[in-house]
Amino acid sequence: MSHSNRIHSMVLSALLIAVGILIPILSPVKVMIEPMSFTLASHVAIMIAMYVSPSVAVATACGTTLGFLLYGFPMPVVLRALSHIVWAFVGGIYLRKHPDTLNSMWKTVALTVAIALIHAAAEVAIVIPIYFNDPNIDFMYMVMGLVGVGTIVHSIVDMIISIVAWKVLVKNRSIVSVSNVKEVALQF
Repeated sequence: MSHSNRIHSMVLSALLIAVGILIPILSPVKVMIEPMSFTLASHVAIMIAMYVSPSVAVATACGTTLGFLLYGFPMPVVLRALSHIVWAFVGGIYLRKHPDTLNSMWKTVALTVAIALIHAAAEVAIVIPIYFNDPNIDFMYMVMGLVGVGTIVHSIVDMIISIVAWKVLVKNRSIVSVSNVKEVALQF
């Protein structure tokens, strides 16, 4: 990658980090039921970063986690945000190897479900040690239900939003020049 493409990727990462921090702070559509928080589109910046490259995806996940920490989100939310590095990296690597994924409905569905399952597993793994012996919560409902199943649904919804947004963004040649996923042929 040329020097100018590296700078372009870094600037794109910074913009996605900013968007990824602002959405949870400013969104009018959010529900907080500790240990779970549902904010519509809160994962979209990281998912868009996956379409660019694994390094942009990881940088965006790290940056948004730092933003959550500095803004004062509860520690379980910050730690769950940190777990986004896992699925962002896996998704970025997969899309680097299979950049045509978003041109097929079935491949897109498979990727979306796979990312949602990895996402949920990582978030559940983060909250299990925090809530396992807490007598004040219904462990199965809170951790497996809200965090596990809730994350799967939330991730799928945000992935759909990110694909729609990416379909618009790939029309920009400067973004496509540094991205692994260069087109979205799906019809909505």
